[in-house]
Amino acid sequence: MIGLFDSGVGGMSVFREVARLLPQHGYVYYSDNANCPYGDKSPDFIAGRAREITSLLLSKGCKAIVVACNTATAAAIKQLRQEFHGVPFVGMEPALKPAAASTRSGVVGVLATAATLRSEKYLDGKRKYGTGVRILERVGRGFVELVESGELTGQDAESVVSASVAPLVEGGADTIVLGCTHYPFLMDLIRKVAGPGVEVLDPAPSAARHLIYLMVQHGLLDERSATQALSRIGTGAQVPRNPKVELLSSGDPAALMRFFSLVTEHA
Repeated sequence: MIGLFDSGVGGMSVFREVARLLPQHGYVYYSDNANCPYGDKSPDFIAGRAREITSLLLSKGCKAIVVACNTATAAAIKQLRQEFHGVPFVGMEPALKPAAASTRSGVVGVLATAATLRSEKYLDGKRKYGTGVRILERVGRGFVELVESGELTGQDAESVVSASVAPLVEGGADTIVLGCTHYPFLMDLIRKVAGPGVEVLDPAPSAARHLIYLMVQHGLLDERSATQALSRIGTGAQVPRNPKVELLSSGDPAALMRFFSLVTEHA
């Protein structure tokens, strides 16, 4: 059993990638939407919620945990690994390394929450991979709210997206990194605003691959199963229509159920 949690439905973008590679596994997904968004919460609050949710997921039989939230990863994953020793944790972080390697203009844009952009984990990555490139940063203001409300298309949503994306493109960014798991659900609008010459990087597929490696290391997945899972990369593998998953939320579950249907029916 694999556990995933996020401040809301954004982590379903990560579940989608994991379930594509491991369609036969069982899952528990926790949406902490009563406290969403995490971006304006204190690190201590987020870390406290992460510990409580992790304990719940482990009590449900989860053997590996995906912190499917950039903000929670930055605030809590180090403490989680220390407190729950022996449990493999996969976190999310902006894909600065591949962005720095692939940019042609030498300018990389980062879209993330304010909490992620000021976190030590992000700043460490920026120092490590930002040499030789210029990094422009914008908070995706209103992005989480759009996704949680299910407003993924339309002129109003496009205006919200454009306010954060357009300045990155105008600043010369030809590669944009998504630093929040909610943002991939706005990918069509982000790409429309950014234009065809801009690459948009979603870190979820890399997180799914890393989960497989960690599960092998911890004896939770045999080499044959891991090879089969990794062979699905790039094949257009779909999320199973009826995956074995338990959906939990701290608030109204309507949004979570809506996005679960979106992910499983239109993956």
